[in-house]
Amino acid sequence: MTPNIPHVTRAKHGRPVHHWRRDVVELAALFTAVAVADAVANLVGHGPDGPALLVISAMALAATAAFHVWWSRRHGHAPPAIDTGARPTAEPRPAGPSEQSSADAVAGALWRMRTTVKDEPGSLAALCAALAGRRVDILSLQAHPLADGAVDEFLLRAPGTLTAAEITRAVALAGGRSTWIERADAHDLVDAPTRVLGLAARTALDTAELPLALRQLLGRCTIRSLPGTPAGGGPGPRPVPVEGVLEDTVMRLPAPEGGVLTVERPYLPFTPTEFARARALVELDSRLGPRIPGGQDVLTLPGGNDITVRRVDTGDLTAARAMHERCSPHALALRYHGPVGDADRYLNHLLSPRFGRTLAAQTASGRIVGLGHLLWDGDETEVALLVEDDWQQRGIGGELLGRLVAMAVEAGCESVYAVTKASNTGMVAAMRGLGLPLDYQIEEGTLVITARLDSVPEAARPLHDIGRHPLGDPARRD
Repeated sequence: MTPNIPHVTRAKHGRPVHHWRRDVVELAALFTAVAVADAVANLVGHGPDGPALLVISAMALAATAAFHVWWSRRHGHAPPAIDTGARPTAEPRPAGPSEQSSADAVAGALWRMRTTVKDEPGSLAALCAALAGRRVDILSLQAHPLADGAVDEFLLRAPGTLTAAEITRAVALAGGRSTWIERADAHDLVDAPTRVLGLAARTALDTAELPLALRQLLGRCTIRSLPGTPAGGGPGPRPVPVEGVLEDTVMRLPAPEGGVLTVERPYLPFTPTEFARARALVELDSRLGPRIPGGQDVLTLPGGNDITVRRVDTGDLTAARAMHERCSPHALALRYHGPVGDADRYLNHLLSPRFGRTLAAQTASGRIVGLGHLLWDGDETEVALLVEDDWQQRGIGGELLGRLVAMAVEAGCESVYAVTKASNTGMVAAMRGLGLPLDYQIEEGTLVITARLDSVPEAARPLHDIGRHPLGDPARRD
């Protein structure tokens, strides 16, 4: 928003245009000043100290005139261009680092803010007036009606020098309460209906997208899918009605595959509008049923063998169990960290696209020789690998891991972690081969390796495609 400023007529060379009216006024003022000075001189000159007073007065007037000239040249009367929005008449030179930071502060920062106001006429107007008083521009507004008020969600552009505390203080003085604010980015400029439709389209293409879509829809939240029959046995979660349950900062919905889908956001209660959107997204996923996108990569290993990498799900459960039978007990123990006999019990959960994404490496005959899992673990992401003994140390694990990490980057994950034994040198080497910053934690022989994904270059971040990952390109693609 640009403030109202006086209009100044300018010539083509950029200097102010002089008008004859102003010259006449200045000339009249000069004659008046001369007449007054003559009267004062006659009055003072006839006194005993008249000449001295005249000299002192002349010196004072000269000093005042000199100060006025200096002040006029140092401080212009017109407001600076930075406040008026005026464009420079000459081609600007490149800005230095300090000037660039100053320009960024003037351009403003984006904020997402949510506050609760009374549901009465004038409450929203008072809030908007308070924001305008701090030169905050409202880019979008959504209203969520409640029983005892209304929750207003804003996308704001504020001056770069304005802090979050100053914004919330102004909102509180205008009647806002339970205010929450965080920095936003350009992605938040997309309006809510467009964003919801985009998330629905992603969910329709891939079952594994549902947790990611819910997280992008609702912001920072923890999503857990609790199966109706746990893989390790024991009682399942308490069932919820078909319409779901909303309890302040927790919502529970019937999971499409059975069981309960829990979404929790401790720092901010869910509104009925958010609950309805999440429920519609889960219902869409449930109606479409399990599905994974097609496509596969054919890789030529250093030994000359061709290996196909593709997405798999529970339809490949029989082939995955057959691979388990060909794996040694040592390989299974390194992967599952427990009794070898329990390995098959977890396969149905691991292969389900409801809980993550699974890649398989298979031979030309269709036999699976490697599995890689990307598992949604609340608000964290786990990666896990299992390669058949006869096919180890051929680069299969590294190829699977690279693609899983690319999927995690695409999903917006900040990091991925792998849990293995400290003696599993193959998994350690695969994680180090990512070329990403790693954190190691060792406790009682169990090694947790966390790879931070924020250092992956933006240009290397892939689209939703199995064959694209930041570590290299496949040999060929079918």
